[in-house]
Amino acid sequence: MSGVRVAIGLMSGTSMDGVDVAAIETDGRRVAGFGPTLFRPYGDGERATIRRAVVVAAPATDRAARPDDLRRAEEIVTAAHADAVKTFLSDNGLTAADVAVVGFHGQTVLHAPERHLTIQLGDGLALARASGIPVVYDFRAADVAAGGEGAPFVPIYHAALAASLAVDRPIAVLNVGGVANLTWIGTAAGAEPTAEDLVAFDCGPGNGSIDDWCLARAGRAMDFEGRFAAAGRVDEAIVARLLADPFFHLPAPKSLDRKAFGSDAVAGLSLEDGAATLTAFTAAAIARGLDLLPTRPASLIVAGGGAHNPTLLAMIRARTDAAVTTADAVGWSTDFLEAQAFAHLAVRHLEGLPLSFPRTTGVPHPMRGGVSARW
Repeated sequence: MSGVRVAIGLMSGTSMDGVDVAAIETDGRRVAGFGPTLFRPYGDGERATIRRAVVVAAPATDRAARPDDLRRAEEIVTAAHADAVKTFLSDNGLTAADVAVVGFHGQTVLHAPERHLTIQLGDGLALARASGIPVVYDFRAADVAAGGEGAPFVPIYHAALAASLAVDRPIAVLNVGGVANLTWIGTAAGAEPTAEDLVAFDCGPGNGSIDDWCLARAGRAMDFEGRFAAAGRVDEAIVARLLADPFFHLPAPKSLDRKAFGSDAVAGLSLEDGAATLTAFTAAAIARGLDLLPTRPASLIVAGGGAHNPTLLAMIRARTDAAVTTADAVGWSTDFLEAQAFAHLAVRHLEGLPLSFPRTTGVPHPMRGGVSARW
């Protein structure tokens, strides 16, 4: 593979647990190899500041505005990512000269494409100066400005991974982070994907509402291994009521803010029953999402934090009747796939290749994206 570069990707998801760091070798079209990974957790104070920024950002009308709470959060996010890169390089015996580019997603605090607005905190230029490595950041802005949903952005990386996967087509990749999203890949094994081979969209809530429920009721950041949900009973009437939301009747592509579905719907339930009901809602939303795909996938590959929740996986199997497997089981990274994706997207930016497509985000034509920063 010619033109292969070593790139580092950084991802801080809507779970706000910390910074994922991953290195890959790629030419922006295919993946030549996987490098090391690292997770740098946010401290309690850092996380609290970021959570406050999410609240403050909700009524925003200017994505560039930085009132004090957003400014403080952006400084924390940037410093945490710089620390993560520094530690990653040191731990793996690397120098800045060994890395061609860093893909810096930043921390989403607002995603409202219906208002042509998406805000990811993170100062790309400051990170480039701190790391000594060119940085590509602000990936979603151009897509939203062109009328796209600004999400999901990982499908082109899913397709690059799937190119070497010897399984029946089509494939669907399900990423379950704070929000759940689906990528349908119709490309034959070994073939270069085209815009028509990819369909992607946010299909509903992922771990977000479950995490919020567990934090509020048990002081736990998540339902570890789905244990609360496994001990609870699903309230199917609540699930049906949640599925009646207009979002689930919209055609793809579409996207969702992490806060679109909170945990208020299960406020009258016990900890366990609430966790079970919200988990069932996530699984049911995924089942609805599969109905929107061009054809039923031969397999459903699950990545993200939800892949570690056996209760959720069992509910997905039961509600979709799909052949469900995990990213780890097919040789991909369950936990660092999104960080790897932004490394891949950064190289695509350098190569002048599109990052989003009409059937993944709803843009009118394949779109480039991202902003370059050098120290």
